[in-house]
Amino acid sequence: MDLQELERWLAQARHTLTSAERDAQGGDFDWACFKAQQAGEYAIKGLLRGLGRPAYGHSIMRLLEELRAGHVDVPEELVEAAQELDIHYIPARYPDAYPEGSPFEFYNPRRAEEALRAARRILAWVREAV
Repeated sequence: MDLQELERWLAQARHTLTSAERDAQGGDFDWACFKAQQAGEYAIKGLLRGLGRPAYGHSIMRLLEELRAGHVDVPEELVEAAQELDIHYIPARYPDAYPEGSPFEFYNPRRAEEALRAARRILAWVREAV
């Protein structure tokens, strides 16, 4: 395990999660959700890179499949957290993801808290896994 590489990615994941929490507190729920997704992605990519495995793409669910391919036991709860986060990767940022309106109009405190909770689960699991 390359702990130095893992820690670089986990540090960025923690930083991004903190930024997402600030966005949620400030009412920027769309950005909170997107950054929560990014934090989860960074944490899983860090674990993959620490294990010397490929870490490409932005779907946390696909990254978890790569962990499983490397014989890492990934609990179903983590897959559910990945599903919660992956849905925000594009729609939180791009107006053409909706028939009309802008992304920020479709986000609210509940959605942001769910995304933050999912990101926290992923970061906690990665910390426990090493």
